[in-house]
Amino acid sequence: MDKKTVPNDILIPEIGKLLAEGREVELRPKGNSMLPFIRQEKDSVVLLKKPEVEVGDIVLARTGGRFVLHRVYIMEGTALTLMGDGNVAGVEKCTKDDVLGTVIKIIRPGGKSVTPSKGKLWKALKPVRRYLLAFYRRIWTRICHR
Repeated sequence: MDKKTVPNDILIPEIGKLLAEGREVELRPKGNSMLPFIRQEKDSVVLLKKPEVEVGDIVLARTGGRFVLHRVYIMEGTALTLMGDGNVAGVEKCTKDDVLGTVIKIIRPGGKSVTPSKGKLWKALKPVRRYLLAFYRRIWTRICHR
């Protein structure tokens, strides 16, 4: 199978159209902002446009002229604050209308799929997340890649 890379400004609006039609879309995310739960070049996610967005959902959203796949951290009415699980401080702001879809499944190598949690424990660990991520990036990945 040939691998093709399509720029996000072309690909994501097309994905948004499919999601708006009620279709599920599988996407291989780029970047490390959702580590350790979604790994670039290894995992894929399945997205679906859900009627409601909840705190803890992992969403594909338009924010500040770009698209991110991050977790809903805070919801105040229709205003959302998003934060990647692999981030220790940075957040993005958007509205519920900016959400294209919600991750309903994470597909691991070998085809095993898992349903994403709401990330409550990970959110509670935010004060020590920097150390947990450093451990994951420096040590855990070396152990797993032997």
